[in-house]
Amino acid sequence: MKLLIIGATGMIGSRLVAEAESRGHTVVAASRKGSAVGNAQPLPLEVTDVEAVVAAAQTVDLVITAVSPRSSGNAMDDALGYGGALIEAASQIGKRLMVVGGAGTLNLLDGTPVADVVPEPYRDEAKAMRAMFEMLAQSTADFTFMAPAGVIEPGERTGVFRLGQREFLTDDEGNSRISAEDYAVAFMDEVEMPKHPRQVFTAAY
Repeated sequence: MKLLIIGATGMIGSRLVAEAESRGHTVVAASRKGSAVGNAQPLPLEVTDVEAVVAAAQTVDLVITAVSPRSSGNAMDDALGYGGALIEAASQIGKRLMVVGGAGTLNLLDGTPVADVVPEPYRDEAKAMRAMFEMLAQSTADFTFMAPAGVIEPGERTGVFRLGQREFLTDDEGNSRISAEDYAVAFMDEVEMPKHPRQVFTAAY
């Protein structure tokens, strides 16, 4: 497939590019500066520019966004701003949209939103990504939203992890984590074999 990855230079986005290319997919790597990532075709792109996103998506099979709501200092405004732009773009291009989400979109086993209990420094962003998912869920967009584990950071590509839906996954010691590399594996598995249309799902060790 040919994939448009928006936010391709970030910690997760760059892993998605690497994983996609390792599987033989062609990647257009979009970012604000249009910086090079792997062997992908670089493209300067602002995610809130609907016309530009639509134009970039014309020649691809699927659109992926790995953008974090951190551009203005107001996470909720950022998330809802680019979420709304992506919904509008998706309605025009009629193609699948895969979204790198946040763990705050998940719920604890008792139903408590993770966004309500994350440490204060991360709470605004967690609630913003949760609100973005709810916006997508209320739209008619053909999307899938993948939330990472509680901790996601650079590490090893093992290919061994658990998948879940909206539940916050932890190991026997109560830790919730996954490497960015293994997150990319689970994400690209979903790209190639969709199993969670219009849903949120997650992966963790």
